[in-house]
Amino acid sequence: MKIGAPKEVFEGEARVAMTPESALQLQKLGYECAIEAGAGALAGFSDAAYEAAGVEVIKTPAALWKAADVVVKVREPNETEAKRLTKGQTLISFFWPAQNEKMMELCKSKGANVIAMDMVPRISRAQKMDALSSMANIAGYRAVIEAGNNFGRFFTGQVTAAGKVPPAKVLVVGAGVAGLAAIGTATSLGAITYAFDVRPEVAEQIESMGAEFVFLDFEEQAQDGAATGGYAAPSSPEFREKQLEKFRELAPDMDIVITTALIPGRDAPKLWLEDMVAAMKPGSVVVDLAAEKGGNCDLTVKDEKIVSENGVTVVGYTDFPSRMAAQASTLYGNNIRHMMSDLTPEKDGQVNHNMEDDVIRGATVTYEGEITFPPPPPKVAAIAAKPKEKVKEKTPEEIKAEEAAAFQKQTKTQVGLLAAGGLLLLAVGLVAPASFMQHFIVFVLSVFVGFQVIWNVSHSLHTPLMAVTNAISSIIILGALMQIGSGSFLVILLAALSVFMTGINIFGGFLVTRRMLAMFQKS
Repeated sequence: MKIGAPKEVFEGEARVAMTPESALQLQKLGYECAIEAGAGALAGFSDAAYEAAGVEVIKTPAALWKAADVVVKVREPNETEAKRLTKGQTLISFFWPAQNEKMMELCKSKGANVIAMDMVPRISRAQKMDALSSMANIAGYRAVIEAGNNFGRFFTGQVTAAGKVPPAKVLVVGAGVAGLAAIGTATSLGAITYAFDVRPEVAEQIESMGAEFVFLDFEEQAQDGAATGGYAAPSSPEFREKQLEKFRELAPDMDIVITTALIPGRDAPKLWLEDMVAAMKPGSVVVDLAAEKGGNCDLTVKDEKIVSENGVTVVGYTDFPSRMAAQASTLYGNNIRHMMSDLTPEKDGQVNHNMEDDVIRGATVTYEGEITFPPPPPKVAAIAAKPKEKVKEKTPEEIKAEEAAAFQKQTKTQVGLLAAGGLLLLAVGLVAPASFMQHFIVFVLSVFVGFQVIWNVSHSLHTPLMAVTNAISSIIILGALMQIGSGSFLVILLAALSVFMTGINIFGGFLVTRRMLAMFQKS
């Protein structure tokens, strides 16, 4: 069977669904590969590079669609392309079936099998085919670069002889794949980054990337937003009002706002309203990654960049991945290649469209003349962190009561140990000579004092306290040396053992301390 990649007809689209590298991998699965002439030119892949990889270059789109058993694309097909489909032919591309019912009907009437890359289930096994995530990752990165291109200052703060430059403050709304990519990029450029998401389970991810999670004191935020397969769920009107109130509070301080909030099958929610833009400082930037679905910002104009009355730039481009066409094509080509790998379990160059497979079934839009959208829920749920339970803060009275109880418990333990020690001394005193008892009492008291001094110190502080333990060991070795001259054999033996063990502790302690200090010395 032959896999063909036509040139994208969507205006401004520079990506291509097959790269020379992915074509080599597809050929290992047993397929022949073909591409329309010039399809990879805008992404930096020449026809000669494809021919060197063993790919057939076909001059016209009509000839390619006719020759290919499997057609791979980036953008959803237009009407002309859909009419070229034939019965049994497989189309793999972004499709957006919820918004393209007429296109689904047309593909069904042609008898084609359509796999939508935007419908790949978000389960662990399907991550290698998750084209939405790979494209969103690029979009998030590029959004920060685009914001920097329109922002008149550094991201990082600087103190120079010419003056002080404060760091930029960046707010990222939505912490999905695109949001996290934007957070990572903004943080790495030195900006003070804040991020908001309705899913509380992403707070740790945000904070691990060096950003501050914007928390709403609202009960609904404890909902499991991952219930929709990793996407945020629609919020209640009360939550939305609390959310907008928080954004209005943040707006005057933010230099750059990047919005990424999308809900599958719905228009993008309006989160950054006109009054918030008006509250921002002149020269600030809003980058709306949801522009293609209506935008999160009131002022967003699809595929355009505008400047508001108060000098805020609002960027509504929808082609962020296409602006990094070579990288985007490479990642998307790998997504396609992994999808074909699942469709070809025998590696025999024959498509096995297994509708029992969760991933293939979930991504299939039409199959054998039937519309199969929407798919059933996957048998394996999307992996999501369990949200932490909200910890109730203790009152001062509760803290005092706990401390008093702990003190009483510790006091009882110490009294019990002292009582046991006293009984042991009494028992030994009844049978041992008076000279031995003097030394034994000193020994017991030394053990008790040493235990109290060292045992209650946190383990993480033991190494910094090495010098203190060495001092204690020095006191012990001096006492042992004084006792070696005693006439009692037992006392001499115990003193010798003390000298030996404390000597090891002293020399070993100084050696470890010396090595640790050397680690912090400049070479």
